[in-house]
Amino acid sequence: MHGIWGVEQMGQMTETAGIITYVVLGLVLGCIFGVVLYKWLRRPKEPLIDEMEGHDFEYYCADLLKTSGFLDVEVTKGSGDFGADILAEKDGITYAFQCKCYDKPIGVKAIQEVYAGRDFYDCMVGVVMTNQYFTQPAVELARKLNIMLWDRGYLDSMDGADGRR
Repeated sequence: MHGIWGVEQMGQMTETAGIITYVVLGLVLGCIFGVVLYKWLRRPKEPLIDEMEGHDFEYYCADLLKTSGFLDVEVTKGSGDFGADILAEKDGITYAFQCKCYDKPIGVKAIQEVYAGRDFYDCMVGVVMTNQYFTQPAVELARKLNIMLWDRGYLDSMDGADGRR
């Protein structure tokens, strides 16, 4: 004897409920994924340092210095800066920075520039900061003139090693 609901109909209902559950779960997960993806794609994008223009790179370097404990960080005027793009102080020591955002290794000209800038601005230390590395002649000149060289690896370590800012 069969009641109103037969065994066969009960099985079909259970199967249908299971399918509906999976469809609803899939829709909910799809919506959550969509919202997360949308927010990730709409996040403010910060340029990679290799894509920055010269003056933007100077401000990027100034921000790195501020987050590294430098005080009185000042980006000098663009042209006619006498060889120093940034002036700063840390632990009572004054610094003149020359910033170079290039697509090739940095040569002796940058060392000569910051050497002049260090003296012009009466700073104690001269530093060249770059998104690249230095040529061997630049390293030798910097050693002779007591100029510090902060290359890509050093900047990345200051910026959390991701190359973004």
